[in-house]
Amino acid sequence: MLSPVVAGVDGSPESLAAAEWAAHEAVLRGRALHLLHVRNWHPRQGEVEITHAAERNRARRVLRQAEERVRAVCPGVRVDDEQVEGPATAALVKAAGDGELLALGSRGLGRLSGLLVGSVALGVVAKASGPVVLVRADGTAGEDREPAGTGRRDVVLGVDVAEPCDEVIEFAFEAARARHARLRALYAWRAPDPLTLGPGEIGLVSDPERAEEWLSFLSAVLQVWRDKYPDVEVLETVVEGKPARTLSKAASNAELLVVGHGITDRPRIARTGPVTHAVIQQAGCPVAVVPHY
Repeated sequence: MLSPVVAGVDGSPESLAAAEWAAHEAVLRGRALHLLHVRNWHPRQGEVEITHAAERNRARRVLRQAEERVRAVCPGVRVDDEQVEGPATAALVKAAGDGELLALGSRGLGRLSGLLVGSVALGVVAKASGPVVLVRADGTAGEDREPAGTGRRDVVLGVDVAEPCDEVIEFAFEAARARHARLRALYAWRAPDPLTLGPGEIGLVSDPERAEEWLSFLSAVLQVWRDKYPDVEVLETVVEGKPARTLSKAASNAELLVVGHGITDRPRIARTGPVTHAVIQQAGCPVAVVPHY
C-alpha cells in the first residue's frame, strides 16, 4: 500500500492551507491524504474525563473542518483522518517518517501557529526522516493559489555543488515533473576574501569567470538528473550572494522551493542549518525541506 501524504491540522488558517496544498499534492502523486490532529491536553486533577472528552470533540471539529476544506478544492482526493495525543513534535516526526511527506502550516518569519509554535515546527524539520513542507496562508498556498500542475511557476531547487544530495535533487525533479513545471536549480556563491586566500591560491579571477566556473560545476552535478528526467525543463543559475537571501528571492513567485537538511549522527542534537532556518522564515512560497545523511 502506498504511503499517504500527511497534513498536520490544528484549525488555524495556516494548517488549512497546508491541508489544501497536501490534497493537491496527494492527487499529483496518486496517493491518499491523511489528516492528522495532535491533541495536547493537561487536565487538572478530577477533570480528566471531562477534559479528555472536550479535547476529542475539538479534534473532531478541527478534522471535519479540514476535510470540508480539502473536498471543496480537491473533490477527487481520497481522505482519511486521525487524532493522536502529543507531544506534538514526536507525533509529527513519526507522521513524517510514515508518510510520503508531511505538510505543516507556517506564518513565516519564525511565527508558527497553533501546535506549530516555534520549537515544535523547527523540531519536526530538524528530526524528521521524511520530507516536510511548510505552507503559508497569505495567498501563496491558500485560496488564491494557482492549482498545482498548471506549469506557470517554477520549482526552485537550492543546490550545494560542493556536496550535492541525491535525495534533495530527486525530490525537486519529481515535483517539477508532476507539475509540468520548469525546474530552476540555483547555487549561490561568494567571492573569496583576499585576506583568507592561502599560498598559491589565485585571487585575481574576475567575477564573470568565477561565475562561469561555478555554472560548469552545477551543470556537471545535474547532468545525470537531466538524463533521468528528459521531460523536465531545467534552468541552471549561479548567483553571487548569501544562499538564504538568494533562494528566497528566486522563489518569490515559485510553485515550490526545495532545500536539504542534513541529519546529524547525534540524535540529541536536533537543529536546522542556517540556510534552511532562514529560508523557512523568509520564503513566501511553500518550502520543502528534504532530509539527507
